[in-house]
Amino acid sequence: MTSSLADEVRAHVRAQGVDPLRDTSAVRRIAEEVAAAHDQRSLTGVVAALTDPEATVGELVATISGLGPLQPYLDDPEVEEIWINDPSRVFVARAGRTELTPVILDAVEVRELVERMLATSGRRLDVSQPFVDATLPGGHRLHVVLEGIARGFVAVNIRKFVQRFRGLSDLVAAGTLTEHAADFLRASIVSGHNVVVSGGTQCGKTTLLNALATEVPGGERIISAEEVFELRFAHPDWVALQTRQAGLEGTGEIRLRTLVKEALRMRPSRLIIGEVRAEECFDLLLALNAGLPGMVTLHASSARQALVKLCTLPLLAGENISARFVVPTVASCVDHVVHLGMDAHGRRTVREIAAVNGRVEHDVIETETLFAFRDGALVRAAGTPARTERFEQAGVDIGALLRRED
Repeated sequence: MTSSLADEVRAHVRAQGVDPLRDTSAVRRIAEEVAAAHDQRSLTGVVAALTDPEATVGELVATISGLGPLQPYLDDPEVEEIWINDPSRVFVARAGRTELTPVILDAVEVRELVERMLATSGRRLDVSQPFVDATLPGGHRLHVVLEGIARGFVAVNIRKFVQRFRGLSDLVAAGTLTEHAADFLRASIVSGHNVVVSGGTQCGKTTLLNALATEVPGGERIISAEEVFELRFAHPDWVALQTRQAGLEGTGEIRLRTLVKEALRMRPSRLIIGEVRAEECFDLLLALNAGLPGMVTLHASSARQALVKLCTLPLLAGENISARFVVPTVASCVDHVVHLGMDAHGRRTVREIAAVNGRVEHDVIETETLFAFRDGALVRAAGTPARTERFEQAGVDIGALLRRED
């Protein structure tokens, strides 16, 4: 019965010229009208009455305008990520824990869902472009690997954008970091220090970067660059840039490195890079070395490894780039590294805040631990930050702030 009603809704959607992906409210109105007309016909005995008209309308909207069987998980605020290994194995993550759902699809349904998700993104998936990253209308991040690269079936990941935490105070309330550490990070951002946020997959790097970005003074101009739009924060003067894949002719690709270069021509007061993965790290270092404050995320297993990676990635920019230039540049540009982790229960916490003092010994950048995760809590360590003059210029007594006891 639902399939025939869905066909009827589709017919009305086409007749009224409604875009089902962008105008969900219009689709819901049409679905309600179709369901009401069906109930009227059921009074004559021609068709069976709907047992739950409201649920039927929701199912119709999910089928026409949403993602069908996946839509309830997109609507569930507790679900953080959805992925399809094969049509009969659909998983979700809640609070960092993996669950196998009862959803069973077929290969055709998966391809239709992917095409529907990509329809509004301007990105494509084919034999010449078997991978795709895209942003869904709700802000969720989509990653798809075409069959042939993924064995047997198309592999799909939907990382949901769930804005539970809008600022550092929300993260403190959630137990991600302490009030003391939050005050230090807030002072670091206000005073224009360069901050690197590191951690593993799904440990909360983008969430923390969003929270840090809310602390940027309103009079500054932020330019951000990402592979796909994931950053979401409130700021009066902010331009967000994202990469673009090549077109059918193999031209028109915009890489992250290009966006970093272009961002410097847009009069930024602050540069934010969603995630550094490759040679764009070299251009980022050049920008930071020129005195432009910035923030960035990258994958790493510790604060120390984050600095090692920052010293390695710029070497991908060309054979003429050497570690002799990169290592001291990283040491002089990066001020603080904030490392996040996730425990076995899915709890995301800041595990370390390290200060880079600018010294290099045998090609190893020296750091001082300001906050460390000990006995299940983030506590003040013995380290002290370098370049304290920026704190003084911003009117922050950093000594008193760090000596404070919670």
